[in-house]
Amino acid sequence: MSAIDDRIPLAQVGDLIKVGEPLPFRVLDGAGRMLLGQGQRLLDRSQLDMLLERGAWVEKAQAQLARLEQSKLNGAMVPSTYHHRTLFDTWEQRVWQLDALLRKVIRHEKVAAELATFADEQLRLIERDGDVALYMAVRQDDRRFALYALTHGMHSATVAVLAGKQLGWSADQLGCVTRAALTMNVSIGELQAVLAEQRTAPTLKQMEQIRGHTLRSVQLLRDAGVTDDEWLTAVMDHHERRNGKGYPKGLTEVGPLAAVLRAADVYMAKISPRAQRPALAPKAAARQLFEEEGGGPVAMALIKPLGVYPPGDLVKLRNGEVAVVIRRGATAAAPLVAAITNKLGKAVIATTQRDTAQVEFAVDTAVADHSAYGRILPERVYGLLDA
Repeated sequence: MSAIDDRIPLAQVGDLIKVGEPLPFRVLDGAGRMLLGQGQRLLDRSQLDMLLERGAWVEKAQAQLARLEQSKLNGAMVPSTYHHRTLFDTWEQRVWQLDALLRKVIRHEKVAAELATFADEQLRLIERDGDVALYMAVRQDDRRFALYALTHGMHSATVAVLAGKQLGWSADQLGCVTRAALTMNVSIGELQAVLAEQRTAPTLKQMEQIRGHTLRSVQLLRDAGVTDDEWLTAVMDHHERRNGKGYPKGLTEVGPLAAVLRAADVYMAKISPRAQRPALAPKAAARQLFEEEGGGPVAMALIKPLGVYPPGDLVKLRNGEVAVVIRRGATAAAPLVAAITNKLGKAVIATTQRDTAQVEFAVDTAVADHSAYGRILPERVYGLLDA
């Protein structure tokens, strides 16, 4: 963590920030965790407000360099770098909108209607393009641990919704599981951020917080005005297991919403990177979940819509290229992919789509270690999908 003297509050460098333009420095929170990387864009002023609420700051050396570069321009006209607003910008913006909402819950504000509206919008976003939603969930390569609780909830909603559709759920059930996924961990958001970068096992105090968080989350939601019993029950029971070994009550009867939410929660935890370990490959995570669930209908409903290689997964093709999956194919093992290396494994700038149903481009194997490949901008492999 940087010394206090090396920090400049974000509010003091506002003149160096322009909405829609690449940031000249990275932005960190009060605990020194990255919120935005250098080159990422600030999407709107409300996002800036959330950064300031988190005590955001920038490193003095980067700020000084940015100011020096600005002074060199000496009033010269700078060509506009218009940024086409994309679907991926919408996903990023919703992280910050969810942050603002959950902070209101923590402050005991009456925001039940706002939460429900946000969840309905999130469900529509998932249904608009399920492949993109899965890509955002699987291809987590920016390691912004400060935002783990937010992105985990959003991505768990994606997986739960796809599983619910597989089970033939109604629109009301899909909406309810989305609301529950987004709010299930509202009482331990900061703890989840800490644990994501903690390199030791949880302490006894942290374990107590974890085991009690469903009760506290439900109470916070009640305080926020939530009266939907199905929503509250799904949050309360999403760590219960039918063998009675779950918590907080050790139930042996668990409703379908809570059962699917638990499976989605567990799956996403497995494929999300931590400071002390890389993300588990989706195929390995699916296998583990299947074994833990005893091959039951919930596990099958979650795994089947993902396919063998879900969007966001990395695969090696028969021709030697490494590619990222962007669309599920007609069969589970034959997705549409975008090559990110050549046949010799060397990174390429141009992105070429491959249909792995064709013999020469068939998937040879999944790439177990994603950490060897840098951040892959979704706009690079999908193009500029409209927001």
